Amino acid sequence: MTGINVKVEYGPAGLLRERIEAGEPCALFASANRSHPQHLLAQHNAIATHTFSWNQLGLVTNRSGEWLDLLLNPTLRIGTSTPGCDPSGDYTWAFFDKMDALEPGLGQQLRERAVPLVGGRDTVKIPPGELASAWILRQELADLFIGYAHYAKTLRALPGVRYVAIPTEYNIECEYQLAVLEASKDVLALVEFMLGHDGQEFLTAAGFLPLRGE
Repeated sequence: MTGINVKVEYGPAGLLRERIEAGEPCALFASANRSHPQHLLAQHNAIATHTFSWNQLGLVTNRSGEWLDLLLNPTLRIGTSTPGCDPSGDYTWAFFDKMDALEPGLGQQLRERAVPLVGGRDTVKIPPGELASAWILRQELADLFIGYAHYAKTLRALPGVRYVAIPTEYNIECEYQLAVLEASKDVLALVEFMLGHDGQEFLTAAGFLPLRGE
């Protein structure tokens, strides 16, 4: 779409940030949170940061029930990503904290039931081409998985799993940021594309929320 030759490597943002800090070459770092880009900026590894998208959390399960009923069911195993290593895990833990407003102590109960299955140093390796939440449910590693809401459309087309939305008032705002580590012409052009109309249209079509004010 941009004509720019890009080599992309995917992984948990926290672990990718550590590799950048260890000296691994990287021109542009896209993180599912602002913490890791801001850390690189503070350490003078990055020269600029930009928020490029927003997301929320959602539930994936093969059980019946509404979102709160599922969370309150103590027999259901909750799968998550890994806090500290992967922003999805951090957002999930923040969501658990928010649940204390519904019922004091509920957040701690959810954290105790949660099992970080992906996004860590030694967590489950998801086979190529598989969606983590759906694969985890099929493997019976969890009964309920908390992940990103932008996968909703894809999940709803898969057999044997249900995507269950979390109401906005209880959800978490997931801010996605870029860290610019190299001020080359191609990097700056790619950033401009991602922040511009065409890039935002592409991200919105993929299920992400647009930049504020867009």
